[in-house]
Amino acid sequence: EEPITPPESPCRGEAMAGAFRLASPLVVWLAKGPIAFGYWRMERFCEIKWQQIQNIKPNGRHSCSLSPFALALQIRVDGPTNGALEYEIVQVVDTGPILRDMVFSVDHEHLYIMSEKQLARVPVESCGQYKTCSTCLGSGDPHCGWCVLHNTCTRKEQCERSSEPRRFASEMKQCVRLTVHPNNISVSQYNVLLVLETYNVPELSAGVNCTFEDLSEMDGLVVGNQIQCISPAAKEVPQIIMENGDHHIVQLQLKSKETGMTFASTSFVFYNCSVHNSCLSCVESPYRCHWCKYRHVCTHDPRSCSFQEGRVKLPEDCPQLLQADKILVPVEVIKPITLKAKNLPQPQSGQRGYECILNIQGNEQRVPALRFNSSSVQCQNTSYSYEGMEINSLPVELTVVWNGNFNIDNPAQNKVHLYKCGAMRDSCGLCLKADPDFECGWCEGQNQCTLKHHCPIPENQWLELSGTKGKCTNPRITDIIPVTGPREGGTKVTIRGENLGLEFRDIASHVKVAGVECKPLVEGYIPAEQIVCEMGEAKPSQHAGFVEICVAECKPEFMARSSQLYYFMTLTLSDLKPKRGPVSGGTQVTITGTNLNAGSNVVVTFGRQPCLFYRRSTKYIVCNTTASDDGFDKVKVSVRVDKAKIHQELQFEYIEDPTILRIEPEWSIISGNTPIAVWGTHLDLIQNPQIRAKHGGKEHVNICEVQNATEMTCQAPALAMDPNHQSELTERPEEFGFILDNVQSLLMLNKTNFTYYPNPVFEAFNPSGILELKPGTPIILKGKNLIPPVTGGNAKLNYTVLIGEKPCVVTVSDVQLLCESPNLIGRHKVMARVGGLEFSPGMVYISPDSLLSLPAIVSITVAGGLLIIFIVAVLIAYKRKSRESDLTLKRLQMQMDNLESRVALECKEAFAELQTDIHELTSDLDGAGIPFLDYRTYTMRVLFPGIEDHPVLRDLEVPGYRQERVEKGLKLFAQLINNKVFLLSFIRTLESQRSFSMRDRGNVASLIMTVLQSKLEYATDVLKQLLADLIDKNLESKNHPKLLLRRTESVAEKMLTNWFTFLLYKFLKECAGEPLFSLFCAIKQQMEKGPIDSITGEARYSLSEDKLIRQQIDYKTLVLSCVNPDNVNSPEIPVKILNCDTITQVKEKILDAIFKNVPCSHRPKAADMDLEWRQTSGARMILQDEDITTKIENDWKRLNTLAHYQVPDGSVVALVSKQVTAYNAVNNSTVSRTSASKYENMIRYTGSPDSLRSRTPMITPDLESGVKMWHLVKNHEHGDQKEGDRGSKMVSEIYLTRLLATKGTLQKFVDDLFETIFSTAHRGSALPLAIKYMFDFLDEQADKHNIHDPHVRHTWKSNCLPLRFWVNMIKNPQFVFDIHKNSITDACLSVVAQTFMDSCSTSEHRLGKDSPSNKLLYAKDIPSYKNWVERYYSDIGKMPAISDQDMNAYLAEQSRMHMNEFNTMSALSEIYSYVGKYSEEILGALDQDDQAGKQKLAYKLEQVITLMSIDS
Repeated sequence: EEPITPPESPCRGEAMAGAFRLASPLVVWLAKGPIAFGYWRMERFCEIKWQQIQNIKPNGRHSCSLSPFALALQIRVDGPTNGALEYEIVQVVDTGPILRDMVFSVDHEHLYIMSEKQLARVPVESCGQYKTCSTCLGSGDPHCGWCVLHNTCTRKEQCERSSEPRRFASEMKQCVRLTVHPNNISVSQYNVLLVLETYNVPELSAGVNCTFEDLSEMDGLVVGNQIQCISPAAKEVPQIIMENGDHHIVQLQLKSKETGMTFASTSFVFYNCSVHNSCLSCVESPYRCHWCKYRHVCTHDPRSCSFQEGRVKLPEDCPQLLQADKILVPVEVIKPITLKAKNLPQPQSGQRGYECILNIQGNEQRVPALRFNSSSVQCQNTSYSYEGMEINSLPVELTVVWNGNFNIDNPAQNKVHLYKCGAMRDSCGLCLKADPDFECGWCEGQNQCTLKHHCPIPENQWLELSGTKGKCTNPRITDIIPVTGPREGGTKVTIRGENLGLEFRDIASHVKVAGVECKPLVEGYIPAEQIVCEMGEAKPSQHAGFVEICVAECKPEFMARSSQLYYFMTLTLSDLKPKRGPVSGGTQVTITGTNLNAGSNVVVTFGRQPCLFYRRSTKYIVCNTTASDDGFDKVKVSVRVDKAKIHQELQFEYIEDPTILRIEPEWSIISGNTPIAVWGTHLDLIQNPQIRAKHGGKEHVNICEVQNATEMTCQAPALAMDPNHQSELTERPEEFGFILDNVQSLLMLNKTNFTYYPNPVFEAFNPSGILELKPGTPIILKGKNLIPPVTGGNAKLNYTVLIGEKPCVVTVSDVQLLCESPNLIGRHKVMARVGGLEFSPGMVYISPDSLLSLPAIVSITVAGGLLIIFIVAVLIAYKRKSRESDLTLKRLQMQMDNLESRVALECKEAFAELQTDIHELTSDLDGAGIPFLDYRTYTMRVLFPGIEDHPVLRDLEVPGYRQERVEKGLKLFAQLINNKVFLLSFIRTLESQRSFSMRDRGNVASLIMTVLQSKLEYATDVLKQLLADLIDKNLESKNHPKLLLRRTESVAEKMLTNWFTFLLYKFLKECAGEPLFSLFCAIKQQMEKGPIDSITGEARYSLSEDKLIRQQIDYKTLVLSCVNPDNVNSPEIPVKILNCDTITQVKEKILDAIFKNVPCSHRPKAADMDLEWRQTSGARMILQDEDITTKIENDWKRLNTLAHYQVPDGSVVALVSKQVTAYNAVNNSTVSRTSASKYENMIRYTGSPDSLRSRTPMITPDLESGVKMWHLVKNHEHGDQKEGDRGSKMVSEIYLTRLLATKGTLQKFVDDLFETIFSTAHRGSALPLAIKYMFDFLDEQADKHNIHDPHVRHTWKSNCLPLRFWVNMIKNPQFVFDIHKNSITDACLSVVAQTFMDSCSTSEHRLGKDSPSNKLLYAKDIPSYKNWVERYYSDIGKMPAISDQDMNAYLAEQSRMHMNEFNTMSALSEIYSYVGKYSEEILGALDQDDQAGKQKLAYKLEQVITLMSIDS
């Protein structure tokens, strides 16, 4: 209250210069005793210490205090002349007051503040929270100013070049301002020169860009304090559509080229005149719009009007209808409508004339119209009508148009009023009461309201208001209210009926009720319908009677009498309850008596105070007392009904208002409903006491129950909190008090400190929600906040825990409830209740306490029985097998007889195929486009195989309230990832964890590479360091050097794969992709020339022994003509098919032929199409893998083939979209689809081709029918023979010669691929720099470790590139191309990949008859391939070394090309999950690292963890 002046000499004798300005915030708090302040650092860096400030005494008149929720008050002392200026309040600690001991950090950037339980570090300033110049400088924070070209609020020393003019603003008037001329242009104007005037802008020698939000960006030309920009080009201008109005506002921003930041912006408008479709809206637009009257268009360019006189600039020159009097049109009457107008255009040649459009109840009615001149138009003679008799007058929209749809403006919004005289006018009075302009009258002959010419004999029977016979006869009374009243009169009686006069004077003097004059009141009179009159006094002899009226004159035809009687009553009072109440009023009093519902008006007074009427019946009147002016006293109760005063001595006593002396406890939980005991005085006066609490502007009330005059118990009201954001802090309600009738003083209790604690929270038992217990074991419910942290510590909540329906005895601690289990067994729901909360943590299952349960006994019995059955079965099987072995010997001899002829035939066939197939394949493959995947899809398939929609392709998903924190945390984390010391420490720490799996290593390597995609120079540096470490580690652990990089067991190895993946994409597209794609196509075509078993995946032609059909399959090649699905009229497409193909295989071959040059992902799926055979007879038949014609023999069901359906060569087929049910033209029966679709899913196998053996379950019996599926070979015919069954084995081995035939056919394509990969010159393309650079690095490492063995060096290079990258591409061409790879193609590619690996090896393989067939197959080729590899490595070694500068330039270019392929934030979030998992270990490693210590990396990581944590 009194200004505080500092000591005169703050700096030990030095004069103090300048204002009293704090370099750090002054934090004020109150301690017990005179206040001692801490040290303040001043601009002059001298220290002042004030020992005491005498004026401030605790609890005295000058006391200053803070709320118990600890807030630090930041104050600047160079404020206005009247003292200090508060500019910010900061929440520092959770609870409790701030202690006086404070200290600055060494750098004076932070202040350490303590409470009883907490130490907080508060920054001296938080300028970064202000996002605009005005909020920054308006905050009053003395530390903050606006760094103009960086567009941030910061301290002056943190702003670059802040000493230069206008770069740093410290006053509001120095903020940048911007104006633009012109500030609006039409959307059809492009490349317009705009001049921007700037104020307070620093010099812009580095240049400036003008940006129109996200529309366009261009260079600005700086001329003095003006900047010239060009408006966007045609394709960049925003589209303005009708719904968005006629203009689009964008922010025109200036961006500094020096900082890349936007530092000023202003609004700029693009307007579009053409969205206006009426003259007035066009010319009244704030923009330069003109109306072309004859073309009915709005344009910004006046030159585009076709007629000079047609151009309109002013609203008064627009064609428009003028304000008309009410246009009344009776229904079904033919009548013209004439309208006044101005400037009506004369239609030109070729233009249509005028029309009126009326929209009647949603139906449009068009009527021809005549233009008399430019100021008048008439809708021609027409009749109109509308539905229903419940509307007597309907306003209808009227539009005048010309030339079909050119609207004339209707600014006055003239409407046509259609009306029906007869609607809602069922009596003469209502009819004549209608608007005289309607010209309605009452037709007595028809007893209805009509127009005059609709009445048959208007002369005698027509009544109209203005006529001589303008009075209705036969008045009628239908109702009177009330039907009872006091004799004294004064009762207002309401009489309702028909034809009750048209003017008040008609009935003013002719109303009697029960023989007593009743005076009509003007204010209650409704012509023809209602009379309200006031009763006179009745004589004692009058008891009851009818209501009688005359209208105008008392002739029989103008008189009426009611059917109801009106009675005179005597009213009495007997008692009232309650007889006393508080002096503030609000007591509801019930007065009893007889006939208390008579009359029309009740007035109750208590002494001189009114008692507000509430309701009444014959036996009682209820009213609410008002506050007494006379204080505490007994008062007389008086009741008046109309003019009758009821005499009865009744008294009511006003008592002193209740008071509240004490409430206990003074706390509850957020959900309320805990008991509160209340002590006070006169509490028994209150009928419905309530307790209330208000928080956040919302009020909650709860009930109380009065025990006696001094005590009542209440249920605490809940606190209005959002259930999703309930805080863990204690809360204080803004208002807390009681609703006790009208007692205002207790609505808010000032002397209470009522506090709300957080609600108890329970945990579920476990994820399954079921807790299993033995009988008698206590049930423990875990949670938190179970005991409120009340000062004094004796707080208790009443918990009820129900097990099923039974309650249990509860013991409570702060984090758990112990519930003594009641004597129950079985499964029961557990329910905990406290206050207004109910929570079920789950079910409890109490198992019975028997030694063996019934299920256990049954299980043991069944197991014993099964064992006996099994032993008997084994004995029988053994006997049968010994008999079978004799039969096998005989069968073998028969097979040997056929062996020679079959071998000869097979070899002859294989030789012929070998000669013919190579030519066919090479000619087929020419000219097909290669469907390369885009860079992003390719890298995702290699880096994260098998994951379709990886998070790094999506935006980061975090709840809105955490988004800002998480993004800030991830940006900090990105800085750490870009710190080599941190990244290396992070990777090494992860790899040293036992729980960090191989899969995790690969995942982390891929995520790091996606984050570093835009910084490949840095990524390469880190990779080299990790590889050097890996080599050191490999040699230290005495492993054989050749094992280096063999498997992916470290982050470095996976990063190396990813590094090549990124850098060899261009080489794949330009060179190696073509031979790889040719090889894939060649394998696919060669496999499909012969039969392929669609269930086992075996084929006649194969490179893999495992996938070879080892028996003779008879088949024929057919050529089918397929209708082009895209164009039915174009020529049919010939497709080669085998008659042994299943229907799905046929569909796939047809799709391959039709969509030859379409990538796989853009083609229709075979499963979504039906194959339709169009026979010559005109019949059409749907062919399916399974239908009712499918053959079943001995539990084997054979899939349908073309041979099964007997489809001949040259047949016409078509692929049609799948129907709901299949139909069959042959037997005209509907076929079920279930089995077919089941099968299609089966053969459309998309899993990992490596798990091909996992396909065999497809042949297991169908569970529903017990039937096994087969196509060409039954599964038991190979692979499952007994070892001794050599006969069938020998026969099947004959077919291995087919492997040679297939290999010979494909040899050219394998050679082409290997030659491309293992040569250093490719059609003018140079060897990728990455390969040379990495090989040189490996040679350097070998030299460093004195490894001169050429085999080791060769192996390192092979493990690094061919085995790590090329083998992956050869086995998985779907990583590079948009193709579908089936299982047989996969098996063949695996053989080629194995050959490739063998070619890169330096070790010799000794081959014999037991060697695997794939090794034998390429045995002759591998030596020459090995020579190619050696030559390739040697050529690379001889090439000139790549300088780091050239490599970095190449890497920077690669980074730039693929800058935004992945969402870095999402990738960082994924990497951060490992920080969360191993945070302690990573922080520990950083603490032990000297370099990390110097850079405070552990502290920075802690900041990241704090920002990312969910609770923060």
